[in-house]
Amino acid sequence: MQYLTIPVTAFQQNCSIIWCETTLECAFVDPGGDTDKLIAVVKQHGLQPIGVFLTHAHLDHVGGTVALAKHYHMPIIGPHAADKYWLDALPVQAKQFGLPHCDAFVPDTWLQEGDSLTLGQQTLEIIHTPGHTPGHVVLFHREQGIAFVGDVLFNGSIGRSDFPGGNHQQLLQSIKAKLWSLGDDVIVIPGHGPNTTIGHERLHNPFIP
Repeated sequence: MQYLTIPVTAFQQNCSIIWCETTLECAFVDPGGDTDKLIAVVKQHGLQPIGVFLTHAHLDHVGGTVALAKHYHMPIIGPHAADKYWLDALPVQAKQFGLPHCDAFVPDTWLQEGDSLTLGQQTLEIIHTPGHTPGHVVLFHREQGIAFVGDVLFNGSIGRSDFPGGNHQQLLQSIKAKLWSLGDDVIVIPGHGPNTTIGHERLHNPFIP
């Protein structure tokens, strides 16, 4: 599996385009916006988009979802159904941040713990990681040890838990019980900022007791 991480919008949110090298099927992970930029990357690499995969439903991670889904006639997959209230509130989220109107939407498929997603010959495991939002999920490519963690864990930090539905203790539990066990060498691709590894964060992250 190959991936490119492209920071989008003023939030500098990491949208990852992931693809199978054999089939060139690709998916957008958390396309927060700047869809023209994302479409250009797909064209440059000759990829075939087959879906949008969402880790959670905050506006900065889903703002470009509907536009891409319509452009490529492909499904929206994820997050967990516990984030439905965030998707319902997308117009309000946009207004609060002074951004252009963003319509609410419902994914074609909700995700839950133990699900898997297929991308050509590649498989991503779904891990439910509530705390930042109730319906947050992580996408894990076990074969290569790569985890797309959204806003659960960052390089030297962790996700916020002060938004409606957030829970600090639940966030810490998700990290320690579900992410640490993936293995120290696993590459962590966060929703904002540079990549890191599970081992580095387990040893050095100051926000995790």
